[in-house]
Amino acid sequence: MPVTIPDLAPLTPGARRVLDAASDLFYDQGIHAVGVDTIAAAAGVTKKTLYDRFGSKEALVVAYLQHRDARWRAHLAAELERVPEPGVDRVLAVFDASISWTDANTPKGCSAINARAEVGGAHDGNPVFPEVSGQKQWLLGVFGELVAEAGIADPGGTARTMMLLYEGAMVTVGMETFSRPFEQARAVAAGLLAGAQPGL
Repeated sequence: MPVTIPDLAPLTPGARRVLDAASDLFYDQGIHAVGVDTIAAAAGVTKKTLYDRFGSKEALVVAYLQHRDARWRAHLAAELERVPEPGVDRVLAVFDASISWTDANTPKGCSAINARAEVGGAHDGNPVFPEVSGQKQWLLGVFGELVAEAGIADPGGTARTMMLLYEGAMVTVGMETFSRPFEQARAVAAGLLAGAQPGL
């Protein structure tokens, strides 16, 4: 099973309220637009509780991204369990998982991409960049494992192509350029994978 779900530390009830409130606000309004006063008020806690539980706003942002990513990974793992045998359908299951995930969870696109747009340079010490970069590298690795298991030629290059299709669809969701982009990305991926199977 290529899907690893992070073992995140358990949260106290107060920390859970803070994280839930922050997650909704960060995703809906943006990280910079939301201050700790707003988060504390929405969570029904004091700012002291927020800082006691998370230490800083930046650490709270990272926790938001980690917990959201863990939910996505669990969703993806469940979808892959429906297609246990290696092959093209198992690679395409990543797109199927995104189709079933997107409407309810990502109306404004990918939280990692959105967060990356709000942070500074990649090497300025902000903890958000390594978190979101790590999430994307992980998904590329999942594609790589699934493509290799399927016996597809040039697994590294094919995995990168799948990632480009996936990320393009995700950005299109957030931009609302056209409807159902993951369905189109899946169809293109299916054609590419079919042509790359052994013996073809």
